[in-house]
Parts: sequence; C-alpha cells; structure tokens
Amino acid sequence: MNADGADESSWELDPEDESGAVIATVGRQLKMWREAAGLDAAQFGKRMGYGPNLIYKIERGTRIPRPEFLDKADEVLEAGGKIAAMKVDVEKARYPKKVRDLAKLEAQAIELGAYAAIVAHGLLQTEEYARALYALRRPAYTEDQVERLVSARMDRQGVLRQHAAPLLTVVQEEAVLRRPIGGKMVLRRQLEHLLEIGQLRHVEIQVMPTDVEEHAGLAGSLQLMRLKDGTTMGHNEVQQVSRLITDPKEVQILDMRYGMIRAQALTPRESLGFIEKVLGET
Repeated sequence: MNADGADESSWELDPEDESGAVIATVGRQLKMWREAAGLDAAQFGKRMGYGPNLIYKIERGTRIPRPEFLDKADEVLEAGGKIAAMKVDVEKARYPKKVRDLAKLEAQAIELGAYAAIVAHGLLQTEEYARALYALRRPAYTEDQVERLVSARMDRQGVLRQHAAPLLTVVQEEAVLRRPIGGKMVLRRQLEHLLEIGQLRHVEIQVMPTDVEEHAGLAGSLQLMRLKDGTTMGHNEVQQVSRLITDPKEVQILDMRYGMIRAQALTPRESLGFIEKVLGET
C-alpha cells in the first residue's frame, strides 16, 4: 500500500515475483485434469456453472481462480482433494509481491501512521472507492487486474480486525473528503465509512483543513510503521516508485514531520465532526 493508496502500478508482476509461475502451473494442472476427464472447456464450464471463456483464462494463467472455483473443480473432476489443495499456493500468489511483502510488515506493526494527501488512505477505503481509483489508472488496468488489486486492498484491511490490532493514525487532507472519486454516492459511502471506522478505539482519523497556514506535509504523503521488535520503518510511493525507508536518519525525518502534521491538523474528535459536516454538504 502506498501512503495514500493512489497508484499501485508498480505492484504488477515483475521478474522476481513468482506469482505468475504459480498461477500458470495451477492452470496447466486444471487443464490436464479436465482433459483426463474427457471434457472440453464448454462441457467443464457448464458443470462448473461458468462460461468457457473463464475456463480458458484460468487454464492459460491469465485469471486467478478463486478458492470456491478450485473446490468445485475438485468435485466435478473427482480429484480427491488434489485440486482443492492448490488453494494454499493460489492464495499466496493472489496478490502482487510488493503487496504481500508490505502486508507482512504491517502484520508485525504495533502502530501504523500515515499522512494521506491525495485520496483516502488504503486501509480506510470502501470497496467501491478502491475500485473507482483503480479504474482511473492510466494506462488502464484490465478488469482482471482491477479485481486482483481491489481484492488485495480489502484483504489487507484485515489487519485492523486482527487480535491485538495495531494503532492506526491517519491524517487526511480536507480536499480528499470533497473529491468525488467514483461519483457522489461513492464519496458519501466513503465518508460514512470514515465516520464508522473512526469510532474504533485503535483508529484515529484527523483532518488537515485546507485553510491552515502552517503545514509540515507539503513534501507529499508518507507512512510510518512501528514494529513489535522496536524497529520503525517508513514507506513512500509516488508515481512509479515504491520505496521502503529503513535508514534511521531518513526515518527520523519522516517521524518528525508526521508528528508536526498531526499537531497542525484537527484533533480526532474535531475531525469526525468535520467529516460529518462535509457528509451533510455532499
């Protein structure tokens, strides 16, 4: 996740990402089981309840099969659990490598802090809002890529529901609350979601009003992660660059800036009132 969740184009498969090979292997295995059962793609799709086009995509490795698809395929092809067992590998490969790597760090965090300047922070986005964001990306994502990234984002929000969830503090720009990504209704639901999640004891949302005179975050969005072992890391993503920041001096600068940003923003209580006011105007 980048600091504000705006652009994750760098999360597509790269040469070091084994995801493509895993999905291609699963596709070939499915095709072998289907052919061994004497079924063509149309016949198999009919029994599965899907069109042959989806079957071809999964077998070619261009579409990632969902767990329920593999369970059904195991049943239809009488694979005795061998196809269903591939769910573990598919689940690991479902999301781009950089998403998985960052999610591991977030799972080790006791505190996550972020200043989100452009759009709603990724851990606070509704599914509709996230989908609208990815649909705006240029060059455009394919439908499969959009689905993959939306699923990854929603799955990663599980960190806020886990036992001993980390403290999440987010400072959002006022402009974010007014920018109608996906249209007015999508924005309204996003604002309602912020009000709802902002009530959680381990979540603090603050708003940076547009009319403030002093602003320490003008260099752009940022994210900090304080891990259980005492390590603090920063993360930043802008345009095509995704960067994990581990140098103590650089992390110290980000930490200082974030502390100033929080001090300059509205308090969490004032911020929820501000969001409610914007919702009433939307």
